[in-house]
This record gives sequence, structure tokens and C-alpha cells, in this order.
Amino acid sequence: MPGMKLADIPQLKRLSVSEKLLIVEELWDDIAAQEGSLPLPAWHEQALAEDAARYQAHPTEGAPWAEVRQRILGGK
Repeated sequence: MPGMKLADIPQLKRLSVSEKLLIVEELWDDIAAQEGSLPLPAWHEQALAEDAARYQAHPTEGAPWAEVRQRILGGK
């Protein structure tokens, strides 16, 4: 359906922002489940390889996500 727009599905216009976000999440999960449906650009592969090499060279650097999130959000 090339060129599909929100106006093509009028029911979507009536949804709240949170409902629309849930649909976006569902769509993304469906796309992600279809392995190979989105080609991985060469620069992505290179960036991932560089990150993996950096981690292997210094595995104790950095912090777990929960700790970083806590620092970012503070006591919130």
C-alpha cells in the first residue's frame, strides 16, 4: 500500500495518542518479527562491530541500564 496515509484509515484519526502509540508498537513488533524484512545498512554493521570490539577491549567500563536510568532520572 504505497503512499498510505492516516486519512486512509479514518478510525485511526479518532484514537487517543496512547492508543495510537500502542498501534505503532504492535506494528513495529510485527515488522521486527519478520527477519530480513528490513535490510541492515553496512554502516550499522560497522557501528555494531566497533561497539562489540570496544566492549571486549574494556568489559568493565560502563554501567548497567538500571543504574544509568537512575542517575538520569534521579529520585523520580
